[in-house]
Amino acid sequence: MKNLLKNFLIIVLIFIFVSGVFSLLADKKETIKEITLNELVQQINAGQVSQIVVTGQVLDILLKDETRQTANKESESSLSESLKNYGAETAKLQQVPIEIKQDSGWKFWLGSVVLPFLLPVLLMGAFLWYMMRQAQRGAGQSFGFTKSLARMIMPEDKKQSTTFASVAGLKEAKEELNEVVDFLRHPKKFIDIGAKIPKGVLLIGPPGCGKTLLARAVSGEANVPFYHISGSEFVELFVGVGSARVRDLFQNAKKSNPCIIFIDELDAIGRQRGAGLGGGHDEREQTLNQILVEMDGFEPNNGVVVLAATNRPDILDSALLRPGRFDRRVMLDLPDINDREEVLQIHAKNKPLASDVSLRQIAERTPGFSGADLANLVNEAAISAARQEKKELNNLDLINSIEKVLLGPERKSHILSTEEKRIAAYHEAGHALVAAALPQTDPVRKVSIIARGQAAGYTLKLPERDKHLHRRSEFVAELSVFLAGYNAEKLVFEEVTTGAGNDLEQATDLARRLVMRYGMSEKLGPRTFGETEDLIFLGKEISTEKNYSEKVAQEIDKEVHDFIDNAGKTAQKILTEKRALLDKIANRLIEKETIEKEEFEELIKS
Repeated sequence: MKNLLKNFLIIVLIFIFVSGVFSLLADKKETIKEITLNELVQQINAGQVSQIVVTGQVLDILLKDETRQTANKESESSLSESLKNYGAETAKLQQVPIEIKQDSGWKFWLGSVVLPFLLPVLLMGAFLWYMMRQAQRGAGQSFGFTKSLARMIMPEDKKQSTTFASVAGLKEAKEELNEVVDFLRHPKKFIDIGAKIPKGVLLIGPPGCGKTLLARAVSGEANVPFYHISGSEFVELFVGVGSARVRDLFQNAKKSNPCIIFIDELDAIGRQRGAGLGGGHDEREQTLNQILVEMDGFEPNNGVVVLAATNRPDILDSALLRPGRFDRRVMLDLPDINDREEVLQIHAKNKPLASDVSLRQIAERTPGFSGADLANLVNEAAISAARQEKKELNNLDLINSIEKVLLGPERKSHILSTEEKRIAAYHEAGHALVAAALPQTDPVRKVSIIARGQAAGYTLKLPERDKHLHRRSEFVAELSVFLAGYNAEKLVFEEVTTGAGNDLEQATDLARRLVMRYGMSEKLGPRTFGETEDLIFLGKEISTEKNYSEKVAQEIDKEVHDFIDNAGKTAQKILTEKRALLDKIANRLIEKETIEKEEFEELIKS
């Protein structure tokens, strides 16, 4: 579209130019009346002519009433002779001033030579020049097709450079990367003692935990150029482009060493070779092969450190992970409560906070949140405050944004009927009551029947502290909470609705994982069942290999059934024994639609 607009403008400019030339050379006397010599003689005899200007064979006649006329004289004789031959009186003719001008040849040449012949040639030449210029540009682009698309951040660019001070938490990861920073700053210290710095450092962690930010911080601390590119940018339609771009990237990096190359989402090109579809001719494999050669090939690669990030290290090719390539693997975990508080302080630095804001309290309520989630949380709170015309962010804005990040925005237009509202209230009250009755579950923070995201209602449970390991009893209690809504509907209304569908799906999945993944079945013992296979180019976990017999499969199904059945009985028992409390919570939900933690605890105690 851009090239089309450009060509259109060029054509318009050429048209304007040609029109201007023609208008310049156009005979201005076209609108002047042309008369014959007989008429001119009559006007001379009548004393109406004020002046005659002779230019070649053309007569420019000015009458006494300021009217202009034109006529053509005879070429064989002079003007006076011609006029006398037509009967002009000598006395009258002598009274008319006659001025003779030399005919300029430029109009003749332009009109008879340049415009008919030279101008088309010039236009054709300009068109051919433009076409050749476009062809040369296309050829240049084709030669530049294999150039690296990596963006470079120079150490002088303070706007884009980052240091470890801007990265909250990740203390162990920063300590590990400090060795890379020290080598890039003082390489002689390592060379003198015979040490070699790792050529590659692989940052492994879940999405949003700060891998890209940490890589930029390494370059900022080391004060060296930083080349950053995504793994997908190496892959193009044509085979061989990716490997050519890898070569160009490392050639440029070697010219500006010491420097850092950062490849984000390495798994886009670093997947295991020889699996799934495709072969050695595949574009991804050629790109990966070139990266392997560049990192530890025949040519020395001193001074260039390659950082890469991925959240799927299990599918990377083993050649990438051997010593000499990515020597170091730095694990980045989700932030704990102290790290979350630091992250919140960084993101809230340029935002006006009210005096009631407690970032520690927000950190306590956000276990399992990544750095990106926390940044989104603070931003959502700022958006909410701005929409309400507030000048500061208060604690309630931040607390409400937690639910928005977890579950999605409120759908206030999703209005339930009176009967549906009663069913949803008892469903969520069942979840909350069973969760409060079982000591192994997380405390209930909020119960609501206001639709949020895809949920028509929700019971928000958050742990009081970060958990890294989970007990079997916790999973069993969680199964009972999942089935509490289903059993509450069945107890009160003597039938169930589709609202329990997602709960049943999660309960079935958890029960199957207890048996097949975690070895928590007392009957089947500490074993895992089934092996998932990845078809590298089609996605993850395409198929599951059944490495057990049909008899064991029946036992697995029975164990899954027993887990769910026992959890359902536990939930049903609690709800039956505390039916009055269930009615009380449900009625309060119908009345207020939302119950906060403090109010819920008061209801449970009463």
